[in-house]
Amino acid sequence: MRWSRFGATYLLVAACAFPTSSIAGDISWLQLSDGIRVSVWKAQDQCPIVPRMLVVDLDPERIKFSVHYYAQEGLSEPHKIDQWQKRTGHHVVFNAGLFRENFAYLGLLYKDGHPLGSRRHPSWQGLFVAEPSDSGLRKARVLDLDSEAFDEEQPPYREVAQALMLLDHTGRVRVRESGKYAYQTIVAETMAGHILLLKSLGAARLYDIAQCVKDVLPTVRQAMAMDGGSSSDIRILESLWQKDIDTEDRTSWKSLFAGNTGSHIPLPTVIGASPRE
Repeated sequence: MRWSRFGATYLLVAACAFPTSSIAGDISWLQLSDGIRVSVWKAQDQCPIVPRMLVVDLDPERIKFSVHYYAQEGLSEPHKIDQWQKRTGHHVVFNAGLFRENFAYLGLLYKDGHPLGSRRHPSWQGLFVAEPSDSGLRKARVLDLDSEAFDEEQPPYREVAQALMLLDHTGRVRVRESGKYAYQTIVAETMAGHILLLKSLGAARLYDIAQCVKDVLPTVRQAMAMDGGSSSDIRILESLWQKDIDTEDRTSWKSLFAGNTGSHIPLPTVIGASPRE
């Protein structure tokens, strides 16, 4: 198994700012396109041991999700995240769950409703699901397999990726307090049905991030952790940036979301997000 490894500047333009009560009082948002907004959250203001976090807010009513696995797409080897974005054209690309040394995915993985050869992990209870076959279901969710069912034979969602459950709807942190310090990627579902992507800009423990999300982001319903360390990546299409913003240390937001904030490795599995047609 491979365990490879935000000061938010307030926006002055009202059209780019969204009500902060929906997430946290100190997060200011930049709208990049319909259904996609981003921020750099200085989490250490409320949680001193948690580094700054990149945050992407995705509205599944407007944004479609797709799983990509290198072997299923006929690639001889995994791509780096910039290559994945060039290949798929997605507006947002982020790393999926964990994988073995031979790049086999650990856990359930579905594309277009079909399993990609991996089996359910017996202890990981987080499941990112998107694109339901039933119109009555939300278009994207974080499921908790400890309390929610998922039928592998007749999957209710076409895009699926399994990983660690981080925080459940009762507010319980689902990882141990001990653990590695590493860059982390978190996928969360909000009470309003949006999907939040969070990527730490420094090494942190999953437990500390989970506790901070619980204390500071009360509208997060539940959250799961994808692969971390040098696998932790979020990349946003460069053409979406009509304007740029600097953090208080004069770091460009655009550069932070370019997928080059650390040492990165090729990713066998990614999840992409693009506007619905």
